[in-house]
Amino acid sequence: MDDKTSLLEQLRIDRGDEARVARPPIVARRNWTVWLGAGLLLLVLAGAGAWYFLRPAAIPVRVAVARPLATASNRSVGGVSMLDASGYVVARREATVSAKTTLRVLEVLIEEGQKVEEGQVIARLDDSNTRATLEQAKAAVAQADANTQAAKIALDDARPIYQRMEQQRAASVISAQDFDTAKATYNAAESNYLIQQRALEAARANLMVAQRIQDDTIVRAPFTGIVTDKAAQPGEIVSPVSAGGGYTRTGICTIVDMDSLEADVDVSENFINRVHPGQAATVRLNAYPDWEIPAQVLAIIPTADRSKATVKVRVGFKQKDARILPEMGARVAFLTDATPSSGSGSETASSATLIPSDAVQANGDTGTVFVVDGTRVERRSVKLGSRTSEGQMVLSGLSPGTRVAVGDLSRLADHTRISISDQSQTSSE
Repeated sequence: MDDKTSLLEQLRIDRGDEARVARPPIVARRNWTVWLGAGLLLLVLAGAGAWYFLRPAAIPVRVAVARPLATASNRSVGGVSMLDASGYVVARREATVSAKTTLRVLEVLIEEGQKVEEGQVIARLDDSNTRATLEQAKAAVAQADANTQAAKIALDDARPIYQRMEQQRAASVISAQDFDTAKATYNAAESNYLIQQRALEAARANLMVAQRIQDDTIVRAPFTGIVTDKAAQPGEIVSPVSAGGGYTRTGICTIVDMDSLEADVDVSENFINRVHPGQAATVRLNAYPDWEIPAQVLAIIPTADRSKATVKVRVGFKQKDARILPEMGARVAFLTDATPSSGSGSETASSATLIPSDAVQANGDTGTVFVVDGTRVERRSVKLGSRTSEGQMVLSGLSPGTRVAVGDLSRLADHTRISISDQSQTSSE
């Protein structure tokens, strides 16, 4: 019994010793897992930190709010500006007044800025030679008239003689030679009378020419207007052909009809389809930028300037004012119809907005804006109208109240992160 017990004791496994032997490897494996997790966590944190500190910096921009064009443009004539163009004030009726012949100036009766009426005498020229020619022509007329009277008397004297001779020849009282002599005398007197009549007519025509030359020594205003330039002075020679040097002038003065003033502007070929005759417009003079003058398109000149790629448009003023002067710089705003029945044009005008000029990248009649959405921008294509001193008009693609980025847009792209600067524009601007 003791032997069996001793044998069983030898075969028994000591669980305490096995547990003591296996525990160290398990503890080692657990420590390795903890260190691995900590390393991965540190790696994630390092990557997040690197992304945070190395990410692209937010681009600072200013922000503007798109304003409805109806409130941005306060025009008394109705409609809104769809296109602007620059040009100058010109006079359709302007004349440089000169003499018809080359003569010396005796006196000039006008000054610059003076108003003259049609037919008013503005200058007198030396008429010593023309007056002598006129007197000579009058004497020639008197002589021709006397010759005509003498020829008429001779004809009247020859006529009864010829008639008697004709009766006597029929009665065979005189010879044929005497009759032929009387007939020849009568025919000569009749021809001479006719010649003297034509000579009198020629003399009278020469008198008329001399009288007109004499009248041309008095220079008169061709129409009512304002003298803008006084070119000649007493003692100078005036020639209508060309200046011959020295004191020779080509004109006396320049007169402008102020009622014929209009604005001539150059419109780009890309936008000429927005302009038509009779279209309402407004004109702002460079000298009076706050003064808005009602106007209307008179005509589109049917030719283009290839060097400037523009078409000339004539714009007439609806109101006359003494402040409007020739050659003044002008800027014309072509307006849309203000009535709802005008169709798509009025719908476009009603949905148009106004933004700062540096808030859009223009490319002809289209452009690109960057709409602000939180801290990022969204690239958007828009249709452009005219650019004025108030800003850039957007016809479609941008609704009122939309915020857009302003500034250097070349640094922006779709979904670019931005930061709004302190100098941002507001809708109250």
